Amino acid sequence: MPQGTLEVLLVGAKGLENTDFLCNMDPYVVLTCRTQEQKSSVASGKGSDPEWNEHFVFTISEGISELTIKIMDSDSGSGDDFVGEATIPLEALFTEGSLEPAPYNVVKDQEYCGEIRVGLTFTQKGECDGESCAQEENYGGWKESSY
Repeated sequence: MPQGTLEVLLVGAKGLENTDFLCNMDPYVVLTCRTQEQKSSVASGKGSDPEWNEHFVFTISEGISELTIKIMDSDSGSGDDFVGEATIPLEALFTEGSLEPAPYNVVKDQEYCGEIRVGLTFTQKGECDGESCAQEENYGGWKESSY
């Protein structure tokens, strides 16, 4: 399993279900990569077609195979409403290195409720895995000088 850095470009969303009946919703996004969680800014009054154009960085380690994007509607005075979520598998990204911004389906209660546009870049840590690099460095107790 690759290790490194995942950069996420959160572009925007289209066709989201408006959870506010009297006015446009104020959507924001919670990005989760296993135990790491980050939040976007709130797109105040942007309704069903918000734009963020924000960057997020996650550390990729063993066992991370997907990115979950949860879209919420910020409500003052009451709890925030769940709008929908998208799950993006990362296997193709580990092979390709980067994926141009593309639409991913947003789902709520197993039904399509819009799309979110995200670009992804993966930078692998080092050229080899930790074990073989460490063995090479310490081979025979000798370490190459940096002079």
